[in-house]
Amino acid sequence: MMFEPFKPFVAPEFQVKFATEAWERNAAAVLRRKVFCDEQGVFAGDDRDAIDLSAIPLVAVSLLGVAEDEVVGTVRIHADEHEADVWWGSRLAVAKSYRRLSAVGAGLIRLAVSSAHARGCRRFLANVQSQNALLFQHMHWHSLGEFELHGRPHHRMEADLDHYPPFRTPETGFLSLAKLAA
Repeated sequence: MMFEPFKPFVAPEFQVKFATEAWERNAAAVLRRKVFCDEQGVFAGDDRDAIDLSAIPLVAVSLLGVAEDEVVGTVRIHADEHEADVWWGSRLAVAKSYRRLSAVGAGLIRLAVSSAHARGCRRFLANVQSQNALLFQHMHWHSLGEFELHGRPHHRMEADLDHYPPFRTPETGFLSLAKLAA
């Protein structure tokens, strides 16, 4: 056929960093709503909760040359309110067109754990949707058990901090090249 549909453009590079600009924080919130409310139907209307008041949002920003384009992934981290050396990650979301790239989610996970490690984290936990548990296992996490959360099966998972050296400049983060997932 003459006019075959074409695949959406996927930027070959992105920067993984703390969301330091208002537009990054706003775009991260929009992406979370799109993934958890619109696509998955986990929440009605908005996924924000009390954790957002103290959490640090992280973003993966696609790059066009040297120019920032859009937030294509996000996650949030926060210290446990009862144990300061225990940190949590949650609300990992990747834009649909970037999900086939292994580096977006993996980069966000790596920065989340490594930056918390630099802030005194001695134990990093996350409640991971069961369909994503394998990705975390490949990244040196182990399951502490399976349970239901928000009507969906999840694993409580813990990162092996030996594989996540402290990263002390998360405000600027790091550049990553997009790689197609197998």
